[in-house]
Formats: sequence, structure tokens, C-alpha cells
Amino acid sequence: MSASNHRYETAVARYFEAWNAAGPDGPAKAVAAVWAADGSYTDPLADVRGHEQITGAHEQFPGFTFRLLGAVDGHHDIARFGWELANEADGSAPVAGFDVITLDGEDRIRSVYGFLDRLPV
Repeated sequence: MSASNHRYETAVARYFEAWNAAGPDGPAKAVAAVWAADGSYTDPLADVRGHEQITGAHEQFPGFTFRLLGAVDGHHDIARFGWELANEADGSAPVAGFDVITLDGEDRIRSVYGFLDRLPV
């Protein structure tokens, strides 16, 4: 693995840590550590900007954990990767998708563009 690809894998690992952070202050602290101050998150169900709004989007998935599907691919401050949303109680993953993120010069997330590939029927 090249040092360059390691940069993107690290950024995506931090992204999942933020989405999966727990506790009363965990999500807010994790989002602040991973996203740029004016960072954004956009998918078919959300279009939010800034740490507070991104943290609010995080809180829509209690009892679920985001996990990586496949490899991370990246170049020019952009990374793409697949994910699934797994139910912590039974391990089922009713939702899956694909995200593209952009990074700033400090490897913080500047933007996320999410796509949903699998939804519950």
C-alpha cells in the first residue's frame, strides 16, 4: 500500500469512528475532530453543514453501526468507499451505500457525498 492510499484509509477510518461514537458528548467531539469547521454531509435524505448539523444527522441511527465494505480508493484529496449500516442487536445490515469524501490540507473532511444502494423494503 502506498503512503498516499494510507492517507485515505486513515481518513475513512476516522470517519467511521465519528459515525460510531457513543455517549452524551462522543458524537459531537468525534465530528469536531474529523470534519473541517464548515464541513458538509449530503445524501438523498440529508444536506447539512457544520459540526452541529452533522452531529444531528448522526443521531438518526441509534442501535446501528456503520462499517466499511471493501477497499478505500483515493486520489487528489478525494476518497470513495462502500459501507453498510448494521443492526447492533442482530447483525443484519438493512442499509448500504457508497460515499465520496473530500479532504482539506489537514486531512479533515471538507465534504461527504453519500449514495444509498440498499434500503429496507
